[in-house]
Amino acid sequence: MGNYQKINTLAPKDIDARKAYLIGGGIASLASAAFLLRDAHMKGNNIHILEESSIYGGSMDGAGIAETGYTARGGREIEEHFECFMDLFSFIPSLTDTNRTVLDEFRELNIKEPIESHCRLVQNQGEKCDFSSLGLSKQHLMELTKLHLLTEEALGPTTVEQFFSKSFFKTNFWYFWCTMFAFKKYHSVVEMKRYMERFMHLIDGMNKLKGILHTEYNQYDSLILPLITWLKSKNVCFETGCKVVDIDFDINDNKKTATAVHYIKDTKDFRIDVNDKDIVLFTNGSMTENTTRGDINHPAILNTSDDKGCFSVWEKLSKKADNFGHPEKFCTDITKTKWLSFTVTLKDDNIVFPYVEKLTGDKPGMGGLVTIKDSNWLMSWVIPKDPHFINQPENVKVLWAYALNLDTNGNYVNKTLQECTGREMFEELLYHMGLQEKIPDILKHTVNVIPSLMPYITSQFMPRVKGDRPDVVPEGSTNFGFIGQYAEVANDCVFTVEYSVRTAKTAVYKLINLDKEVDPVFPSQYDIRVLAKAAKTCLGLNDVPLDKITLGDLLKNTELLKLL
Repeated sequence: MGNYQKINTLAPKDIDARKAYLIGGGIASLASAAFLLRDAHMKGNNIHILEESSIYGGSMDGAGIAETGYTARGGREIEEHFECFMDLFSFIPSLTDTNRTVLDEFRELNIKEPIESHCRLVQNQGEKCDFSSLGLSKQHLMELTKLHLLTEEALGPTTVEQFFSKSFFKTNFWYFWCTMFAFKKYHSVVEMKRYMERFMHLIDGMNKLKGILHTEYNQYDSLILPLITWLKSKNVCFETGCKVVDIDFDINDNKKTATAVHYIKDTKDFRIDVNDKDIVLFTNGSMTENTTRGDINHPAILNTSDDKGCFSVWEKLSKKADNFGHPEKFCTDITKTKWLSFTVTLKDDNIVFPYVEKLTGDKPGMGGLVTIKDSNWLMSWVIPKDPHFINQPENVKVLWAYALNLDTNGNYVNKTLQECTGREMFEELLYHMGLQEKIPDILKHTVNVIPSLMPYITSQFMPRVKGDRPDVVPEGSTNFGFIGQYAEVANDCVFTVEYSVRTAKTAVYKLINLDKEVDPVFPSQYDIRVLAKAAKTCLGLNDVPLDKITLGDLLKNTELLKLL
């Protein structure tokens, strides 16, 4: 979108009389409130965010104290072309200097301290692996090219495993891919296609995580907290303890109008009557719904309750209209959607962090994800920028790890990851780092290890077809929209903060009927320069200047060459 489209909107004539009810307290609702304020000129006290818990921010969390340990379920990866995300934080004031924005400080940090990994893969208890290439064969290149050329309709519900040859899953490409994005073999190959095309401009730096951006602190402290602070300064109403259980609609002649929101608070039933000029935005699924936590002495216990929070509400709504999606495609097979991460808090450490810095060659926050290739759990760790929490003392350090295989026994601990206490998870990690002999000494300085077990964390990757995710504003809807990771946005990728912010912007602009365009998804896959770089990387020709490579070399073994 060019600057010609970046206008200041006029306030709709009736905006002072309109209200907005945003169901769910994650980034999608918070972003919706921000765009309602800036672009729709809605009064803050007419915007109501209903959240069941006492904490806002959804999956972008981070909390704790030094005495009992810190916890963060994970962090969303961010890159330069998250256009809606960047727009949002371009007008949210910094917590430290109100004359500057969150985006100002975020950009400065990443210019000053760019991520570039010097150790992406390890094996054999702390031995660095060669990660200089993607390790793709001619057959794998043909498969990737075919994936790029096929339409989503042609691919349908095909899984990654059904599409690629078995040898593909032994390549560095797959190790990088599955651990960066939390993909499993049984996930949707359509989502893999979207990721490949959406981030094609980053493929040439994939092995070193070049182009991935990071925040000063965890994403709650760096992004959510300043956003909430600004929204509260504008008198947005934050309604905590509200468990929304249903939404009523008037459905007539293909028109769908939300008429009431039902919720429970303090065991009492409440109803909000919705005017046809008001809007209701519903976060219809949560990656971190029903998260359970353990600690250093206790495992996290998987929550398999029939009460699935916003998913359960979506199940009710899907029966009211045929274009409200199919939640059962995403939230009915926990064995395929669960995922576990753990946060380690160490005090006065003089073993782990110096050792890891020497092993990887990366200072805290500068290297990103390190994956253990021979881990039965397929475990990865991250040493974040220090401090990782605003209130973190200087002598306290934090590291974060996660694994993709929850139901296989470890290499050092003879238990499945899901069965392990926080201590046992950390012991397994230290074994793979090459610190087995130091485990007793390290545990003496370990404040806590907090595992977070999430039943639905990768549910948005499950195989699906058109219509399984509802449109942000379904056809016929007059005042209602879906926002978040389970609404459909063409060409963009779920499991990103950009996706949630984009749904928010789309819903607000469409339902308020604003004369302003939503920033388009960055079209890197149509840029010949990007395609050339990606082809060089996949062909293992990164060290060869582009002017020395013929078009035939770039298109070697591709469908495009056959067409030519």
